[in-house]
Amino acid sequence: MNIHLPFGRTHLTAELPDHRLQAVLCSRLESYRPPMGESELVQSALDNPIGSPKLEELAVGKENIVLIASDHTRPVPSKVLVPPMLAAIRRENPQAKITILIATGCHRGTTKAELIEKFGPEIVSKENIAIHDCADEENMVTIGTLPSGGALRINRIAAEADLLISEGFIEPHFFAGFSGGRKSVLPGIAARETVFWNHNSGFIADPHARTGILEGNPLHRDMLYAARAAKLAFICNVVINAKRQVVGAFAGDCDQAHLAGTEFLKELCQVPATPADIVITTNNGYPLDQNIYQAVKGMTAGERTCREGGVIIMVAACEDGHGGESFRKTIAEGGTPAQILDQIQSTPPEHTLPDQWESQILARILNKHHVVLVTRAEADLVRSMQMHPASDIPQALAIAQGLLGREGSITVIPEGISTIVG
Repeated sequence: MNIHLPFGRTHLTAELPDHRLQAVLCSRLESYRPPMGESELVQSALDNPIGSPKLEELAVGKENIVLIASDHTRPVPSKVLVPPMLAAIRRENPQAKITILIATGCHRGTTKAELIEKFGPEIVSKENIAIHDCADEENMVTIGTLPSGGALRINRIAAEADLLISEGFIEPHFFAGFSGGRKSVLPGIAARETVFWNHNSGFIADPHARTGILEGNPLHRDMLYAARAAKLAFICNVVINAKRQVVGAFAGDCDQAHLAGTEFLKELCQVPATPADIVITTNNGYPLDQNIYQAVKGMTAGERTCREGGVIIMVAACEDGHGGESFRKTIAEGGTPAQILDQIQSTPPEHTLPDQWESQILARILNKHHVVLVTRAEADLVRSMQMHPASDIPQALAIAQGLLGREGSITVIPEGISTIVG
């Protein structure tokens, strides 16, 4: 069987022997055809909110409205989402002061060029846009305590709004279950200390902190509490395909609308695990496979169906290298995967370190599986991070066979980011 796997801005191909192939686990997201166009889907969602009055009704009499928008790291089609949301507000409240607050989480600030690419020049030139900075303590406000005990501190602009709303998109998330909804607040506009507390080692180690799981997920519980405490009154979230086209839209209550979106996505993306000795997975290509840090997400899909002691072949270009010096150093210099896990898991929530969660998840994977990284990253870097470098899939399969001492059965996950395994 010939397989084609996304790799950077292109694809890699390989021929796999039929007698070794267990399954090709594919989501149905790319084959799904929505009943209407992108703009119509969004407008229909706004016209038929779930668990909430319409946005224009919520906007009546409000003077200070804040719309939380995702940042440059997320492929949210804001050009389709934001204009009808602004129009709905101004239809009933043309004098409202509206601020678009960019939810950077702990990422760097979004540049003007990135804002223009995201929203288009008209919105950037006409609307009041503020960019969240998680380290700007003077502009953080304490609004409560998370169920887990951490201080809930968020951006002052959001805290002082008399109507807080958000846009976003829903995709599988490797420890929060799904993106979207409540994540606009935590981590989106939260203080660094609040984000780090929420991403603590105990939460990451919890078996419910996995792709596609919300029930019992401790990160989700804190995130939803934060959204409610911040009075996030209305969301408009979309599901997109690989071409970044809207195929589903959900608006209304920050929990109920989000849950409707996750159920829609799960129906398209969830596949049963098919255990194998070797699992080939990807990070869905560019822009999601730019570094090793991001590639950990795709590895978790392989983790869900790879036999213990087996080999995960991760196909990710990683042209930007490791993606985080703290992450690299932990894996390269922290000892064996078991030793790294012991060290991280003994770290209390208030002492959570930058990128600790990513290091913890990679160490968890390396503790039970070999990882062969098909990549453009430097081979020495890959080896230093306790993985095996390969330049193509046939070479990776040869390395896997050497590690196993036999050929081994194979399962393929062509799009590891957008497939919920198990």
